[in-house]
Amino acid sequence: MTFRSLITVPAIMLAACLCIAPQAVAADTFACTAPETLNQQIDPTAQLESLTCFFKNWEGQDVLHFQVSVKNISDQPQRYRVNIFLDNGKAAGGLIPRKTDKGLVEPGQTASFTYPVTGMTEKPQQIDLLIKPIAQ
Repeated sequence: MTFRSLITVPAIMLAACLCIAPQAVAADTFACTAPETLNQQIDPTAQLESLTCFFKNWEGQDVLHFQVSVKNISDQPQRYRVNIFLDNGKAAGGLIPRKTDKGLVEPGQTASFTYPVTGMTEKPQQIDLLIKPIAQ
C-alpha cells in the first residue's frame, strides 16, 4: 500500500460518513412553535410522529432546520410530500423518502428528513405544515 492510498482511503471514508449522517438531530432541539400556531393539514394515510427544530450551520450561516418524522398508517407503501410554510413568507419541504431506490415508507413504518431554511435565523411565530401522499 502506498502512502497516497493510506491518506486517500480514510479521507474517502470520512467524507462518506459525513454525507450519510445529515439526519442526525442536534442536541439543542426545541419546539418549532406553540401548538396553537401550528396549522396542520395531514392526509389520513400519514401521522406526524414529530416536528422538531434546531439551528445548525448551513452554507456558512446558523439557520433553522426542521426535523420531520412521518408514520405511514395506511395499508399501502407511500411516499409523502412535506410542505412547511412560515409566517415570514419563507418555505421548506421535500419528499419522504427523498429517493425511492431503497423503497417507499412501508405500512407502520416511520421515516424522517431534515429541511434547512436558508436565511432563517429566528424561531418562526407560525407554521403551516402540509403532508400528503404522492402518486407512486
